Amino acid sequence: MKKLFAAIMMLCFVSVFSLQAQNPAYKSGISFKKLWMDYQSQNGGSLSDFGSYHHGFEAAYQHRLTNNVFLAVPLKVGNVTSHTQDLDRCLHKTIYGLDGKIQYVFNNLESSRVLPYLQGGVAYVIESVGENTFQVGENNVQVPLGAGLYFHIRDNAWLTWQSEYRLSLADDRNNLHHGLGFVYQFNSDGETQMKKEDPELLDSDGDGIYDDLDLCPQEAGTSENSGCPDRDGDGVPDYKDECPNYAGLKAFMGCPDTDGDGISDNDDECPNMIGPASKNGCPDNDKDSDGVIDSEDKCPDEAGPAENGGCPGADKDRDGIPDSVDRCPNIFGVSSANGCPDADGDGIGDPMDKCPTKAGLTVYDGCPDSDGDGLHDGIDRCPSTRGSVDNNGCPEIAQQDRQVLELAMRAVQFDTGKSTLKPESYAILDQISDIMFRYPDYNLSIEGYTDNVGNANNNLALSERRAKMCYEYLIKKGISVRKLSYKGFGEVNPIADNNLLSGRALNRRVEFNLTPGN
Repeated sequence: MKKLFAAIMMLCFVSVFSLQAQNPAYKSGISFKKLWMDYQSQNGGSLSDFGSYHHGFEAAYQHRLTNNVFLAVPLKVGNVTSHTQDLDRCLHKTIYGLDGKIQYVFNNLESSRVLPYLQGGVAYVIESVGENTFQVGENNVQVPLGAGLYFHIRDNAWLTWQSEYRLSLADDRNNLHHGLGFVYQFNSDGETQMKKEDPELLDSDGDGIYDDLDLCPQEAGTSENSGCPDRDGDGVPDYKDECPNYAGLKAFMGCPDTDGDGISDNDDECPNMIGPASKNGCPDNDKDSDGVIDSEDKCPDEAGPAENGGCPGADKDRDGIPDSVDRCPNIFGVSSANGCPDADGDGIGDPMDKCPTKAGLTVYDGCPDSDGDGLHDGIDRCPSTRGSVDNNGCPEIAQQDRQVLELAMRAVQFDTGKSTLKPESYAILDQISDIMFRYPDYNLSIEGYTDNVGNANNNLALSERRAKMCYEYLIKKGISVRKLSYKGFGEVNPIADNNLLSGRALNRRVEFNLTPGN
């Protein structure tokens, strides 16, 4: 029966081991514990006889199966004293144990400071009596059950306290183990642990979508619309919806087609009457195509506004559009722009068009949204590159690229007292050149600084020459002059103590700052 029980426990471990972790920051780790082993209190001895507790050591490997479940495989060694009713059989021995245990942790490993856990499993224990001699028949299977606490002390590191009762399948072998130790967890696939304060994990509008994935980070929306709102609930997010207050069809950019003639209401001159596209949605019985059907048109052969009964009125600019409906009555215009000139032909008159030379959309007051990021070109600081609304339409700078720019401040080096670049600076400047090509809508300002040793005016001139050398190097790498600027600041804005040698070394630097541009 004991062998059957042990086999069932091992089968459970194999089944649980097949589970997969849900991409947590930590997937595996190692631990080390100092053990206090009690082999006598559970076999006729006293629980308070602390003098009979013996010392041991444990080293373990941990593997994360799910967010809260771990597999632990500890290897134990220790010296203990068995207690039986027959004092003549009180034996000193060395034990070696290999456990397989499942731990269930109650809190989140990545964010909690204190994490209680329960554990259980199966173990195989070998006993040695005398020097290098294993006593035949004393090896046994044990079932450990216990609880413990993890205390988070810094990134990847925890202190742990653990106590467990170990039921032996052999006689006079039940025991207690208490342990105090250290646990180190390795990052998953080399990723750095994400922290709560990481700006990439912000959800400014509280819609459950992180800002770096949210196309509308300041407005609560749905995951189906990439975090953007949809006021009329027609499946077209507001920033794409030409009729955001009226439920419509995706085929018509969110606008309805009330009469079902295949022309959206915002383009249909007769939205309540079925008509062909050649008549702008008006029925065939509108000969002059003025949107007033012939039976109601007082001038069916001459186009005129409905307020004039379909008849034309005065037309001072002679553009064929009556002054009563001409939004630019004194300027020759076109009917598609309500009588105003329309240089880009987008149907929005130039006086009202915020982008009069580039065809755009009504919802954007005549400006296009070239990169489709929800910000029209008139206000998008990176109109040709898709970015976030929160970043003025520009893409976020990747963390690894920010690290390169920060490293460059220390890695770009010059000959002492000169502006001549050292050869070891070329590699980091080449990386900055690559970054500029990846962010074509960003500008780069190059700023030179010195420590406070020497003449201030000389330091100012030296800092500018050094900034200029970096500027000229990047131009040679193919970066446009329009995207670069440089300036020297000399001794100002130190980042470290100039009274220290190390501080002065940090203050002698060239900074590279990326900013969105147009």
